[in-house]
Amino acid sequence: MKHTVGWLLGVVLAYASAIQPGVAEEASRPVRPSVEPTPRELRIDGVPMQVLLPESEFTAGAGPLLEWIRRSADIVARYYGQFPVRELRIRIQPVSGEGVHGGTTFGHVQGRPGGFIRVRVGRAVTAAQLVDDWVLVHEMIHLALPDVGEEHAWLSEGISVYAEGVARAQAGNRTIVDVWTEQLHSMPKGLPQAGDRGLDNTHTWGRTYWGGALFCLEADVEIHRRTHNLYGLQDALRAINRESGGLVTDWPIERVLAAGDKAVGAPVLEELYGRMKDDPRSPDLAALWHQLGVEPEGQSIRLREDAPLADVRRAIMRRPTSP
Repeated sequence: MKHTVGWLLGVVLAYASAIQPGVAEEASRPVRPSVEPTPRELRIDGVPMQVLLPESEFTAGAGPLLEWIRRSADIVARYYGQFPVRELRIRIQPVSGEGVHGGTTFGHVQGRPGGFIRVRVGRAVTAAQLVDDWVLVHEMIHLALPDVGEEHAWLSEGISVYAEGVARAQAGNRTIVDVWTEQLHSMPKGLPQAGDRGLDNTHTWGRTYWGGALFCLEADVEIHRRTHNLYGLQDALRAINRESGGLVTDWPIERVLAAGDKAVGAPVLEELYGRMKDDPRSPDLAALWHQLGVEPEGQSIRLREDAPLADVRRAIMRRPTSP
């Protein structure tokens, strides 16, 4: 498959539209011819990155866009302990309007193994919008997981949805309260609906993105709980990336989960997958939030430090001390 976001155009457009109105309409229109992009060469965390950027198309010029790329790559490298692939090519595609309009990630560059990200950015994008952007971090996280096939797109998308918030909070690019608030309000979108046949067999937007994120949340909490906060999902994902090389390889999902479980010394991922792949399992989210000490308070949340799993909640957001 060698791609992640974009595996089903309708799903991608629905996702983009939910975040930024008008994106689906923009993506469906023919793109006007743009000037030939000027290649920029960056090196981040020791990884060569070529950026194809038509600078004259953007009101603010190249500076904020290059800083956005550096910041996003640094966030992902910190989360994984290294940048997920050994080389990366990024093509910035200008579109009308402001903000970042979505992207697509591949595991090959011009026919050879390597990361390639194509991302649509509004010509009037501002530096502030780029600082708050989640899209490029989401796309770069895709680079860290082997290609597991479209049947398991929920794992690829779920990891990117879930880890984006944690990684940005660890780097100081989002607040911890903001991340838990988003999870509290959005995780219910991943719960099974009528006719659901498990994660492997239900390819709706909600189950693909937030169902996969819910799998990650449950796995993260359980790994921390079983290992007394010695390990978490982040440790499993780091090990999977180091062993596989990321999206440049094809792995069956069973091998991916086994590698993660081996790293944390507990078969959490394999057990959870066995329960969720073919069965519309619906976890008690209210109980989970209570255990973690994440309580709704208006449009935001309150974090309770006396909750039974408050230590797990804190450990999930804590930056690792070692690479």
